[in-house]
Amino acid sequence: MEAIFHYFQIKAPLTKVFEGISTPKGLDLWWSKVATGKPALGELYMLSFGPGYDWSAVVSKYVLEKEFELTITDADPDWTDTKVGFTLTSKNHTTDVHFYHTGWKESNEHYRISNYCWAMYLRILKRNLEFGEEVAYEDRLHA
Repeated sequence: MEAIFHYFQIKAPLTKVFEGISTPKGLDLWWSKVATGKPALGELYMLSFGPGYDWSAVVSKYVLEKEFELTITDADPDWTDTKVGFTLTSKNHTTDVHFYHTGWKESNEHYRISNYCWAMYLRILKRNLEFGEEVAYEDRLHA
């Protein structure tokens, strides 16, 4: 099994970062076009990325202000049954973010493209939380 990992810091309080990675409103600012769901263990999230890309996931880890993970249940075949998650720690108004996307069946082209896309999206998350920048959904992979 293959995995994607990104580690970085966000100069923002832990509470703000956790909201950005775990709530539909937060996800829509940097990743999804439209997300619905409740940040609680076992809850269903619907993640829309445009026509033909309406995916679902279940919250498989939820520890307030520490861990948030989604298990992708209905998506592109390469993404189905993978886990997208975050582990957070904080010190002096800076949050350490450990991001992972695990369970890839193989290191194929889609895996490599997704690794690049995650880096781009996570940069948008960081810029949004640090500076309030917002990037239109259609422009996110070009920002």
